[in-house]
Amino acid sequence: MMTNLFSTFDPSTSMNYSMNWLSTMIIFIMFPYSYWMMKSRYTKMIQIIYTSLHLEFKTLLNKSNGLTLMMTSIFMFILVNNMLGLLPYIFTSTSHLICSLAMSLPLWLSIMLFGWIKKTQHMFSHLIPAGTPGILMPFMVCIETISNIIRPGSLAVRLTANMIAGHLLMSLLGNNTTNASTIVIMMLMTVQISLMLFETAVAIIQAYVFSILTTLYSSEVN
Repeated sequence: MMTNLFSTFDPSTSMNYSMNWLSTMIIFIMFPYSYWMMKSRYTKMIQIIYTSLHLEFKTLLNKSNGLTLMMTSIFMFILVNNMLGLLPYIFTSTSHLICSLAMSLPLWLSIMLFGWIKKTQHMFSHLIPAGTPGILMPFMVCIETISNIIRPGSLAVRLTANMIAGHLLMSLLGNNTTNASTIVIMMLMTVQISLMLFETAVAIIQAYVFSILTTLYSSEVN
């Protein structure tokens, strides 16, 4: 029984160990064996998505390298977890900062370490935009430094907040159908279906935004 509105986002179901976090790996058992053996419409759809993302990431990175494969994998991982969270009784891992921050922080940290170690002068040049007046240079350095530091937090919070908002609204509407009349229930069902379609679009958009922003951050180091 749900004790409060936010308990739907509680990953702990027992005092010892929670199996909810294993939902992030459920995708590996969902693929049928035929996915790896023969072509189908499903594999063609996945291939189209991979190709489109690869070309877009390649354009942002100005060259083809392993980052395009990594960003595409991140997109698919977030997308699958977001979509699975729309199904009943499946834990939405991407609605927690511990999951989203665990993705954004290592990526940002590796990019920053590579840039400052290998391309120190190039990274210093990013702290002062071209055409900045001399009197504003110290302030621009502080502003650019702070904006770089908060990037992993902004990536994580953006993904988490957008996933929580829709799920919270759907939970709130679902809890009000207990003693409602038939007409009210029908109206709430219509709103819930509309919210499901909206959340499906949000799940796709947030996966794309997370991967594309990470690609843009890494392109600054190239």
